Amino acid sequence: MQPNESLESLLDPKPVEPKTTGKDAGLAPLLLTVVELVRQLMEAQVIRRMEAGLLDDNALDRAAESLSKLEEQVVKLCDVFEIDPADLNVDLGEIGTLLPKSSGYYPGENSANPSILELLDRLLHTGIVLEGSVDLGLAQLSLIHAKLQLVLTSRPLDSKPAQPRLIKNETVDKTIEGAKA
Repeated sequence: MQPNESLESLLDPKPVEPKTTGKDAGLAPLLLTVVELVRQLMEAQVIRRMEAGLLDDNALDRAAESLSKLEEQVVKLCDVFEIDPADLNVDLGEIGTLLPKSSGYYPGENSANPSILELLDRLLHTGIVLEGSVDLGLAQLSLIHAKLQLVLTSRPLDSKPAQPRLIKNETVDKTIEGAKA
């Protein structure tokens, strides 16, 4: 705290003044791109649940209001950093674009050139399991071991762990009964 600053002046929110603007605004464009991707992905999941009849009117209103507020914040931050919101849609060359083009995307409908958003939406709707392991080290020493098992889906997962199934083997049961006799 500077000598002439009061506690109130530190707590009073001031407008954000970026040091750089536009596409050269450091991590801001990347962060806003990721936020917009996640926002549109959540919007697609809300639409899927709405069409499946899984959301009541209250839940749908809450989701719509939250998505709208998030979109407004993304647009405001784009203004602060002088970023054109259209620049958030990164063109990934042969892979396609990150977000759908201006014509939009409706969950469940297939397009000729799907965006990364569309592919992620389909993966979430279907579900995917990723497994892997990573060993990190240096000087021929394995120092960090990581195992990963990731379930990515938009559907609720069972909160109870699966119980082991006992398989009855009649041959083993007969052998045990014969041994007791």
